[in-house]
Amino acid sequence: MVKFGGTGQRVLKIIHFVFIALWIGGAVGLNALLLGLGPPETAGELLGFNHAAMIMDDLVIIPGAMGSLITGILICAFTHWGFFKHRWVVVKLILTIVCIVCGIVVLGPTVNNQPEITLKLGLKALADPTYHANYVNCLLGGAFQLSSLIFMTVISVAKPWRKKKMA
Repeated sequence: MVKFGGTGQRVLKIIHFVFIALWIGGAVGLNALLLGLGPPETAGELLGFNHAAMIMDDLVIIPGAMGSLITGILICAFTHWGFFKHRWVVVKLILTIVCIVCGIVVLGPTVNNQPEITLKLGLKALADPTYHANYVNCLLGGAFQLSSLIFMTVISVAKPWRKKKMA
C-alpha cells in the first residue's frame, strides 16, 4: 500500500489535530454550558441555552468527531502506524467509535429534543421529567465523552503498551 511521505504525514496530522481541537473544545464548551449556566429566569433564556447547546453539538462537536475519525483512519492507512500494529492505536480507534456512537444514540437526540420541549412548555420545561432526563443524560454522556477524549489524548502522547507481537 502507498504511504504518505514526511510532508503528507505532517499535513494529515495537522488536519487531525484541528479536528481533535474542535471535538475537545466543543465538549469542554458544552459541558461548561451545562454546568455553568445558572437557572434561567425566562423561557427565552432557557430556549437560548438549549439552542446554544444544539449549535455547539451540530457545528463544533459533530464535525470535530467525524473529522477526527476520518483523519485517524487515513493516518492508520497511509502511515507506518497501521490499524492493529500498536495496542494504543486500537484502543483509540475503538474508543473513538464508542464516543461517536454514544453521541449519535444518546447525546445528539437529547440535545436536539430540549428546544422542542422548551417551546411547548416554556420555563415549566425545567420541571418536565423528559427534559430533566435529557439534561442528566447530557451531563453524564458529556462527562464520559470528555474523559474519553482526555484519555485518548494522553495515550496519543504517551504511546503506552508495546507494539503487538506478531505470531
